Amino acid sequence: MSQNEHDAGHESPIKTPKQLIIVIAFAFLVPILIITLLSQFVANIRGVNMDSPAMSPDAVTKRLKPVGDLAFADAGGGATAAPRSGEDVYKTVCSACHAGGAAGAPKFADKGGWASRLKEGQKMLVGAAIKGEGAMPPRGGGADLSDLEVERAVVYMANSAGAKFKEPAAPAPANAAAAAPAQDKAAAGKADGKKIYETTCAACHAAGVAGAPKLGDKAAWVPRLRTGMNALYANALKGKGAMPARGGNAALADAQVKAAVDYLAALAR
Repeated sequence: MSQNEHDAGHESPIKTPKQLIIVIAFAFLVPILIITLLSQFVANIRGVNMDSPAMSPDAVTKRLKPVGDLAFADAGGGATAAPRSGEDVYKTVCSACHAGGAAGAPKFADKGGWASRLKEGQKMLVGAAIKGEGAMPPRGGGADLSDLEVERAVVYMANSAGAKFKEPAAPAPANAAAAAPAQDKAAAGKADGKKIYETTCAACHAAGVAGAPKLGDKAAWVPRLRTGMNALYANALKGKGAMPARGGNAALADAQVKAAVDYLAALAR
C-alpha cells in the first residue's frame, strides 16, 4: 500500500472550517438537551402526589374500569317479567287515543270527559277495557296486556281525572305465569295480520280516525301504496302524523306490524 493510499483511508470527514464549527456546536447542544429533558422528567415525577385521593387504589381501579359490563340473560325462562305500571301501559298503548281524544275517547286528566264514566265504578270500567267497548278494541289494542296491566292503566287514567280508585296489587311470583294472557302464546307463533289489525289497528283504521285510511278504502290507500311496502312498513314501525309507533302498541314485534300492514294493503288493492 502506498503512502497516499494509507493517508486516504484515515482521512477525516471534517474537511472545511464550517463543518468543524457544526460538529463543535452539536457536541455542546446535545448533552445540554439531554440534561434538560431528564430534569423535566424528574420534576414531573416529583409533582405527582401519591397521597392524593386521585391516586388511591379505588380511584385508579375506577378509572381503569370498562365503560360497560356484559351481562347474560337467563335463556332458560327464569323469572317472569314484572307487570307494567299503569303509567307505562298508558304511554305505550292507551295514549294513542286518550291523549288526543280520538274516536270519542275521554282525554287524559279531562274531568269533564271522565265524570260519567267514573260513576260506573272501577270494576265496570276495567271490564269494558278488557272486553272492548265502542271504538275501543279489547285491552285498548294491547293484545299482550294482562288483566292486571289493563286495570292498572284504567286506574292511572281515572285517578288523573279525580277518581280515587285503588291500585291493584301484583300477584305472587308463583302466580305470575298464570296472570299472562292467552295472547302471549299466539304472539310467539306466526304473525296474524288480520288479528293484529282487529286488536290494534282497528281503533283508528276502522272508522278513519285522525285521517287514517279506512280498511278497504282503495281511494285512500292508492297514494300510500304507490310509496311502496317498505315505506309503509317504516311508517307503521316508527309512526307518522297522528299514528304512533307500532300503532300505539309498543309490544308488537316488527313481523307483527308488517303482517298488519300487509293485511291492510291487500284489502285496498
